[in-house]
Parts: sequence; C-alpha cells; structure tokens
Amino acid sequence: MTGREEANPLAHSPVEDVLGIATGTVVASIGLFLLKSAGAVTGGTAGLALLLSYVVPIPFGVIFLAVNLPFFALAAWKKGWNFTLRTAASVALVSVLSLINPLAVVIDHLDPVWAVLAGNLLAGMGLLVLFRHKASLGGFNILALLLQEKFGWRAGYVQMALDVTLVLCAFAVVPPLTVLLSAAGAVVLNLVLALNHRPGRYAGV
Repeated sequence: MTGREEANPLAHSPVEDVLGIATGTVVASIGLFLLKSAGAVTGGTAGLALLLSYVVPIPFGVIFLAVNLPFFALAAWKKGWNFTLRTAASVALVSVLSLINPLAVVIDHLDPVWAVLAGNLLAGMGLLVLFRHKASLGGFNILALLLQEKFGWRAGYVQMALDVTLVLCAFAVVPPLTVLLSAAGAVVLNLVLALNHRPGRYAGV
C-alpha cells in the first residue's frame, strides 16, 4: 500500500483524475455548444466568452482561453500549481473542443428553451466533475471555490449571483427573450453545483 493510499484510501488516482478531467471537459463543451448554437449566454468566463463571440469575429474557444488568463494567476496564488495546471488544461481542452463540436455535429433545428436548459445542465454536470478532480473552468469558478473554502459559502450560490449579474449585462447584445432564458439557465447550472458540491460531503478527492 502506498503512502497516498494510507493517507486517504478514497483519493483519486492519477488515471482517474485524467479520465475525470477529460469527461468533465467533454460534457461541459457539449453544453456550451448547445448554448452557442441557440445564441444564448450563461455565467462565468464561458458566458463572457459567448457574449463577446457574438460581438467580435473571433472564435469562442480563443476568447474563452484569453479571458481566463488573469484568473490563472489568481489560481496559482491562492490554490497552488496543481489546481492551476489542471484548470488550465481543462480550459484549453474546452477551447479545442469548441472548434471540433460544430464540425462533428450539425443541427438543423434547435428549440431555444430546450437548448438553454439542457446546455446549462450539461455545463453544470461537467463543472461538477471537474471540481471533484481539483480542476475548474477558470474565472468565476476559481473565485467561487476560494470563497467556499474561506467562508463556507456554497460555490454554486456564489457563482449564481455572479452569473446572473453577467447574464443581465447581455441585454445590450442579445434579444431580451434570449437573455431571460439565459438567466434561467444560469440558475439551473448553479443549482446543479449548489445541490451537489458541498464542503465535506464528497470524500473522493
């Protein structure tokens, strides 16, 4: 038995972490693909990148990687290099997948309500998997996790407040009905985190 197993027999192995991060990024990227296809937004840096991609002729993946760069410095300072490198890898994977998904899937018809709800559910599940393997998708995720660790505030509720604020800013770019759908979707995403990611509840880390 290794020292790590003796210290925590429920700890994820390196292989489990790699597979977990791969799973989380694929699931989250599909959710973001649905949101992008519906012309919707969501919270966090993913939502900010979606919003900017509707305004400037730059691919979502490039914007998503760029807006996360300042938060990598915050993560390295407060969370350490292990979390930062995993998060950087996750953001990079989602950025690459955002370029691949439109080539792999062509959607002829997409109901916006279904797309927003399903997209946010998938993004939330992807984030949940990443959180449980000591990673995130950067941005607000990092800030929310830091506040949870320092003050015990649930990461989902913290991010919900930040995300709804961001989505409301979308009124300047996105049609009002789409903004309202996006706000509801952001709530759904963060409820997934708030109900499933509580301090001390999940032991396999």
